[in-house]
Amino acid sequence: MVTQVLMPALSPTMTEGKIARWLKSEGDPVHSGDVLAEIETDKATMEVEAVDEGVLAKIVIPEGTDHVAVNTPIAVIAGDGEEVALPDTAPAANGHQQPAPEAPRARPVQPAPAPPRRPAPAPRRRANIRARPAP
Repeated sequence: MVTQVLMPALSPTMTEGKIARWLKSEGDPVHSGDVLAEIETDKATMEVEAVDEGVLAKIVIPEGTDHVAVNTPIAVIAGDGEEVALPDTAPAANGHQQPAPEAPRARPVQPAPAPPRRPAPAPRRRANIRARPAP
């Protein structure tokens, strides 16, 4: 069975990282728990472990690539003799990850126009009333 290794989110706020170093090469046997690569974030360097067994069939994102988005396929693990279909995302020539094409966005819903405002009433004028002396 073919398994994609995805760029992990190493913290709740992580959106992208850098593939610092691959510890396994294409064609190497992989066992569950083996360390495949080192990932750098702006705060730390962490290791990515394999979650499946097989052979590291393809390294999709090469070592040293910056700005790899979380959940992007970075490698493929396959069973012995299995053919591998590569993911659609691949790094560009400049080393930056090509963004996946976005789905068409729906137009935002325009709020209904507000009813016209009535002008404020003019202030009432008070009549000058003088108190009459008591008879």
